Amino acid sequence: MKKRELPKKESLKDLESLPAQKSGYSGGRISAIIKFILGICILPFVYSGTVSFINEFALIAKPLRGYFVGGIISFVVIYFFVSEPTFIYRRGFRLIQLVFRFFSPLIKVAPYLLPIYAIIVFVVYMSASFIFQTDRLISVFLFLFGFSLTLHLVFSAKSVRSKQGDFLKANYIFGLSFVYLVNLVLLSACFNFVFKKFSFLSFTNNAFLLAKNIFYLVARQLFL
Repeated sequence: MKKRELPKKESLKDLESLPAQKSGYSGGRISAIIKFILGICILPFVYSGTVSFINEFALIAKPLRGYFVGGIISFVVIYFFVSEPTFIYRRGFRLIQLVFRFFSPLIKVAPYLLPIYAIIVFVVYMSASFIFQTDRLISVFLFLFGFSLTLHLVFSAKSVRSKQGDFLKANYIFGLSFVYLVNLVLLSACFNFVFKKFSFLSFTNNAFLLAKNIFYLVARQLFL
């Protein structure tokens, strides 16, 4: 039994070993410092992307927004008060590894970047929407999409955070910020196809403009 469980536990934490190849103590410290700096540089995009997404999300009808938020809340309640659905995440992790088994540079990174269940929900919805045009369909889609995306982000964050010897929390800050941004872009792209009022172009433009202003203000405070 232990030999069968071990690969699952290791696969859940594969991202922890990505940046930390054994290249020496000083080399690891230098790598951690670089990732820490990059992580700090990504944070303005995390903020600007979140604000830009919320602004576009507000254009969607309020009842529909409620289903998406309901999916997020439902997962949080289950996670904290019922049980951690770790086995569901592991199955999805394995599936992504299987898909990218022929692309070795991506086989360890892709499971953390791509929310497989959210992608499946989106593909099923888009396929079904050509046949069924009902409010019930989009409501179920939004609920499941919010639930599955939150599952992916929570377990990805948990896996990155559990890394041992994470100097300056560099892997956590950089890794989680990057994963969050990728998922936010993917979410916005999906909503662009589903809702006429949600514009992916506006999302990206506003996010970059806001991030640019943040960098400008920081640089002005530091150097002027």
